[in-house]
Amino acid sequence: MALQVGLGNRLLAAFSPADLNLLAPHIQKTSFDFDAVLVRTGDEFKHVCFPLSGVIAFLVEMTDGHIVASTLMGAEGAVGALALLSPSRSPVTATAYVPVTALQVPVTQMKLAFEKSATIRHVLRLHLRTQLIQLNTVAACNAVHPVECRTARWLLEIHDRVGHSEIQLTHGALAQLLGVRRTTVTLTIRKLRAAGGILFDRRGMLEIDRRKLEKIACECYAVMRSRNKHMYDEELPVSSRGALCG
Repeated sequence: MALQVGLGNRLLAAFSPADLNLLAPHIQKTSFDFDAVLVRTGDEFKHVCFPLSGVIAFLVEMTDGHIVASTLMGAEGAVGALALLSPSRSPVTATAYVPVTALQVPVTQMKLAFEKSATIRHVLRLHLRTQLIQLNTVAACNAVHPVECRTARWLLEIHDRVGHSEIQLTHGALAQLLGVRRTTVTLTIRKLRAAGGILFDRRGMLEIDRRKLEKIACECYAVMRSRNKHMYDEELPVSSRGALCG
């Protein structure tokens, strides 16, 4: 699938020029600081948000007050894509874990484009399928892999999206990613420091050694990274190829 040059969001970049022309008049740039909420559980989606930078965590809120992250998203995807399949309220809370810049389009306008363009429908379905695979992988990973391996996986996933070894992440946020207590996070960080995967941890800032974390992480990281990397590589339907090649 040909990608459009110059767009910071991979999902948007997979649209044809004609698709982008449908959306261009309605695109607005926005930003979200650390811990800002893009949408809360149960809220109706108002916009489809296409991150350009930063990291968004999807958080599941339990009835006993526990909050656990189900997956992450960066510039590879879109928040609110579910709203294009049917009238939808968010099943999770989407929160900026690393400050986010993004482009957003009103759901009403995205639905019109979704209905007009086979390319947009195909790309968004690839994106949603990848999200489902990631959710299944995270569920299995949480059930069978040690907390140190899962911590390495989450940190590598964040690093993939921010691109530098210093990661601003509190122990509280890491506890949500892992679904554990902060005391467990503290012990896990100590183990990863001893193994050389984390170089320092202070004031909500971690510095990682990627090479060593890759050796510690479980196989789930490689599976999810490969799926993200090749999310939009599949061929478009024959009827849609002309728009991309023109």
